[in-house]
Amino acid sequence: MDGWQNMDRGALDDAYANADYIPDAASFPPRWASDAAAFRAAVPGKLDVPYAEGSGAAFDLFHPAVPPQGLMVFVHGGYWRRFGKSDWSHFAAGGLAAGLAVAVVGYPLAPTVRIAEITRHVRSAVEAAATRVGGSIHLTGHSAGGHLVARLLMADAKPNCTDRIATCVPISPVADLRPLVRQTMNEDLRLDAASADSESPVLAQPVLRARAAVYVGAEERPSFLWQAQALGEAWSIPVHQVAERHHFNVIDDLRSPDTSLMAAVLGSAG
Repeated sequence: MDGWQNMDRGALDDAYANADYIPDAASFPPRWASDAAAFRAAVPGKLDVPYAEGSGAAFDLFHPAVPPQGLMVFVHGGYWRRFGKSDWSHFAAGGLAAGLAVAVVGYPLAPTVRIAEITRHVRSAVEAAATRVGGSIHLTGHSAGGHLVARLLMADAKPNCTDRIATCVPISPVADLRPLVRQTMNEDLRLDAASADSESPVLAQPVLRARAAVYVGAEERPSFLWQAQALGEAWSIPVHQVAERHHFNVIDDLRSPDTSLMAAVLGSAG
C-alpha cells in the first residue's frame, strides 16, 4: 500500500489487520496447533533443539525417511509477537516428502526482545541446524518469518553457512518495516526510524547468490500485496500472487511437494 506516509495510526493499523478481513479467521490458530501436534505424533523428530540461551530459542528438526538431500528451514510469522515453533510443525510435510530435513525455528518474541535481536536469533538457528544436516539450505518463512529469512540474505545478517544457501522464499513478507513505526503494535516492537530502516530488506541489496522469489496470496490485504511487490522490485526477483489464497492459507502449499511454492523453495521452479 503505497502512500502509507500520509495515513494516520488507525488507518495503518487497519491496513495490516489480516484477521479482520479473513472469514472465520479465529479458527486458524487452533487448527494450526492441532494439525502441528498430530504431525509431531506421526512423524519422529528431534524436538526442542536449543541454539541460544533464552525462552523460545530452539528448533524442531524432522528427517525424511531417506538420507536427507539438504535442509529446509521454516520461520513462522505472528508479527514477531505471537506463536511458537510448535504451532507450525505440519508445514514441514512438503519438504520432507521432497527428501529434505526440515528445521522449524522458534525464537524469542517481542516485547521481550526487539526485531534486530530476533534476526540474530534466526541466524543462529540456521547456523546450528546447518551443523546437523549437510547439503544445500532452503530458507522460507511466512509474514514476519518472511521478513526474517529475507534478512539473512543481507550483509549484516548473513549466516556462516552462506555458501550452502541455495534458495530463499519469503511468503507474504513484511519487507518494509517503516509503516509499522506509527502502528499500535509498535508499542511491543519498539521500532524507531533507524531500526525500521536497518531491518527492512527493501532498503538493502542481498549479498548472497541464493535463488529468491516472493509468494503472496492474491486475496491478501493491499498492504501485503504492496510489501511483496516492493521486495520483488527492490531485489529484482519474481513475485508470485497465488490465486484464491489469503494471508492465513497461502502457506498451505508448503504441505505438499507438488506445488509452485515448494518448487520455488526447492529451486526447481522455472
